[in-house]
Amino acid sequence: MSLIWNEAPYPHWQFIKDDSGDSLSIVPERGGLITEWFCNGRNLLYFDHDRYLDPAKSIRGGMPVLFPICGNLPGDLLVIEGKNYELSQHGFARDLEWDLNLLEDQSGILMSFESNAFTRSIYPFSFRLEMVLRLQVNSLECQISIYNLDKIIMPFSFGLHPYFKVMNLEDVFIEGLPETCIDQKGMVESETLTQLQYLVKGVDFLTAPSSFPIALIDRVAGYKLELHYFSPLDLAVVWTDPPRPTVCVEPWTSPRQALITNDRKLELAPGSNQKLRCMYKLVDYCDTPGSLPTAS
Repeated sequence: MSLIWNEAPYPHWQFIKDDSGDSLSIVPERGGLITEWFCNGRNLLYFDHDRYLDPAKSIRGGMPVLFPICGNLPGDLLVIEGKNYELSQHGFARDLEWDLNLLEDQSGILMSFESNAFTRSIYPFSFRLEMVLRLQVNSLECQISIYNLDKIIMPFSFGLHPYFKVMNLEDVFIEGLPETCIDQKGMVESETLTQLQYLVKGVDFLTAPSSFPIALIDRVAGYKLELHYFSPLDLAVVWTDPPRPTVCVEPWTSPRQALITNDRKLELAPGSNQKLRCMYKLVDYCDTPGSLPTAS
């Protein structure tokens, strides 16, 4: 395993699995952002480089980290013990600088982020967030540890927001999802198949845990990518932003506004920690377009 610094096309670290050439590109100072994941010679992540260069704009692409909330709060306000705290959509972990280190056994990398005066001014808790990333055979494994360093109970949600590159939204299908979902545009229940018909127009829906991996199939590029997720990181959000050629298949612990509604809200006792895990796996790679199943 190697960890190499590169200046172009933007400053970043590259973690390389020497035996296969699979790699990750990471920008620790921009929220620990993974900007590229090369697997079997294919970069699976979409990344809007021009937008990335404008710090006034939110990033579109890569794999942002969502913490301590997923989604948004009404008026961007979090109320803790009668006090208002301004917490913007998806929290702050995706915006601030992380530390990056190679694991001692060189099997992967460790990204870490700890609370500071700024984070405590908008989220009044002391914590440490760690994420271990390993490149396995045709897969990326993510292991997350969240530590409550405070003397009070800490509520939180966690999620990942990977943007997967596709050739054409009209030739994408997603399988393994439950039959119903929550349309997050109106926060109403919907049929999942109905939502999937509108990927090309833009969707934002959340599904309950499934007993099957979720598979993103790009029939033109000829690949199938699975999300394997484990409780409590076992909700899935599907999001598209046309005309961008990307589909987000996101593991979340909790739905939007969980810190207010208490719906699947996670809480950590003082001095305790929460382990989370998910894995993305390229399970069907081929060079023949159209060889994967078609949508029904």
